[in-house]
Amino acid sequence: MNPKLFEILVCPVTKGTLIYDKDNQELLSKSSRLAYPIRDDIPVMLPDEARHLTLEEIEDLNAHYQ
Repeated sequence: MNPKLFEILVCPVTKGTLIYDKDNQELLSKSSRLAYPIRDDIPVMLPDEARHLTLEEIEDLNAHYQ
């Protein structure tokens, strides 16, 4: 994903920062607890297309990104 694009993207629900999950090709929002998919190198920033983060994923994010 283009680093310049990542710098300006925010969660469309909360306007919070996002965390890039390269392995799963997703942008994660701790504040909304959603994972936005990246398809063909394009972030899909639609809440209806995002999946809800599991409790385990949220705890992992909290442990690594304070």
